[in-house]
This record gives sequence, structure tokens and C-alpha cells, in this order.
Amino acid sequence: MDFFSKDEADVIGEISNISIGSSATSMNKMLGQPIKITTPDVSLVHKDEILKDYKNSCILVRVQYTQGLSGNNMLILKDKDAKIITDLMMGNDGTGEYSQSDITPLHISAISEAMNQMTASSATAMSKMFDKKIDISPPTVQQVVVENYVFPDDISDELFVKINFWMRIGKLIDSTIMQLYPFDLAHSIYNLFQRRN
Repeated sequence: MDFFSKDEADVIGEISNISIGSSATSMNKMLGQPIKITTPDVSLVHKDEILKDYKNSCILVRVQYTQGLSGNNMLILKDKDAKIITDLMMGNDGTGEYSQSDITPLHISAISEAMNQMTASSATAMSKMFDKKIDISPPTVQQVVVENYVFPDDISDELFVKINFWMRIGKLIDSTIMQLYPFDLAHSIYNLFQRRN
């Protein structure tokens, strides 16, 4: 299939909205901050263009489906948002030392824990939605330098479905979070949805 229909975009947007909404509930409990996430904007993007809106570096979260689906789901966060989330997870108010420093292994560890809980909630939501067991691997989190980043060999897709959400965390974060599905995975998710209906 060499195109992405409006119906597919609407379905993927709806599924992502439910999944991210479930993830936001988990994040709210972790951070103790009100979290608001807007309706997603869904588009098809070539992998060379994915990081063009990010300056210098960003945080890439990669989750592999191990049951029910096959492929990788990715999330991209801005460095400054990851720092604020880490500061909150360390018991500060989001403006403390961890929000000001460079990204360190502690930041990566904190974001890994946050994403682990968020993506587990997302997988549970998808399992309920499809009435099918959806399992994921623990997320891998890394800071990537935008101009140097090359997608790993096991993610060979040229096209990705990009889902952009606007995320607000209290009065601390007012920013975007990007979710990425390789095209073939997005199509598989769409087919699951169609079979459910």
C-alpha cells in the first residue's frame, strides 16, 4: 500500500489518542501535576524529515511490540521537557537542579521509568480496545544529536506515521510530544481496528 488514507489517519489518531490519554493518567500520578493532551495531528513523513523540528538534540524513546503486534513504536521528547519531568520525579517542583543541568544518565533513568509506566498503560489500553493481548518490551531511552542521528538497521522503513500531540503539564510544560509508527506497523494497527469492527 503506497498511500495513507484519511480513514487510516483518523483511526490511528483515535487509537493514539486513547493510548496517550491512558499514558497521561499514569504520568499524572507520577508527577502530581495536572496533564492535558490535545487531539493528535496525524501525518505521513519520510524518516529524513522526522527530526527537522528539533534543535541540536532530543530524547528518543523506543518500544518494541513483543505480542499482538510486530514493530517499533517511538516517542520523541524535547530535552527541556525531559529535564522538567526528571526534576518532578526527583521530588522537586519542576524548576530545580535537574531542570537546569545537561542531560545525564540520571535523566535517562528517570525518563525510562516514566516511559515504562506510560507505555505499559498504553499497551493495556490497546489490549482492551482490540480485545487482544498487546505486550511491549521495556522502553530504551537515549539522547540523540539531531544532525548525526541514523535510524538503526532494524528500523528499515522509509515512511512513518507521525502523531503530534500538544502536551501541558501544570504550568511547567507547554510543548509537543511526537509519536511515530513505521508505516507497516500503522497499517497493521489499522487492520486490527477494522477486524474489531
